[in-house]
Amino acid sequence: MFERVLVGVDGRPGGEDAIALARQLVPASGRLILGNVYGGGGRVGRVDGPGISAGRAQAQRMLIRAREDSSVIAETVLIYGGAVGKALHKLAEDESADLLVVGSSHRGEIGQVLLGSDTLTALNDSPCAVAIAPVGYAPKGRGRWAKIGVGLDGSPESQLALGAARALADSSGAAVHGLMVVLLQSLADDQTEGLDWTEATDVVMMRERKRLAGIEGVLGEVVYGEPSEELARFARDMDLLVVGSRTDGPLGRVMVGSTSNFLARRCPCPLLVVPRGTIEPASGASSRSLRASAAPA
Repeated sequence: MFERVLVGVDGRPGGEDAIALARQLVPASGRLILGNVYGGGGRVGRVDGPGISAGRAQAQRMLIRAREDSSVIAETVLIYGGAVGKALHKLAEDESADLLVVGSSHRGEIGQVLLGSDTLTALNDSPCAVAIAPVGYAPKGRGRWAKIGVGLDGSPESQLALGAARALADSSGAAVHGLMVVLLQSLADDQTEGLDWTEATDVVMMRERKRLAGIEGVLGEVVYGEPSEELARFARDMDLLVVGSRTDGPLGRVMVGSTSNFLARRCPCPLLVVPRGTIEPASGASSRSLRASAAPA
């Protein structure tokens, strides 16, 4: 599915986690690229002037060491830049990458995604899909995925996420689990009306369970609550969570909304954010059949 995968590596443990996740996402026929931003914004070689050449050499040695330590077959690329996120976007464009993989900040708890400013910038406005490895993922990165979760909200973006989840499940042998979150409102008949937990709520839940059950090959679940929190809770039992990015912004770029932004900071498993216009929508799941009272990611 992802044939050209760029991994952001900076010499810290988050880079090891990112490499471990990338090797699970890139197929045997794919191309794995380890990239570093050196100079003003990178951790390796914070230099300018005559020291730039030395900083570049130091960064190159770090990438080679990371490749050897991870036992992966990968190319290495470098870019000099001040803003790490923007520089990684430039590398992704230069390398025609269809996936950018980054690690989390290691100030968080083991097994949790917790982003620093550089990683969060790398997520937003990325020219390709972005995957984020949680803290301490490297030791788990050789395991086989059993469950791939996907957030469904009836939008075209969630259909793209479903398509990505199915493609990854086909290659890994995992089962696809979908979550649809019903909010404190009903979108029946295109009218929004407030709901407490009443018989009307039960009607909405039953209707959405029926619609979700009609999606072929997906083990579906419908819950009532706040999308960000429910998806994070759902992700505890998943090996990977896939969500679509919001519709604002140009085609093919990741533009994060409130839900995916929350997940990028708090998801307990690897997170994959898919931009619109990059992956074919899942077949057999029209926007009408997926439509529910859920918020976009």
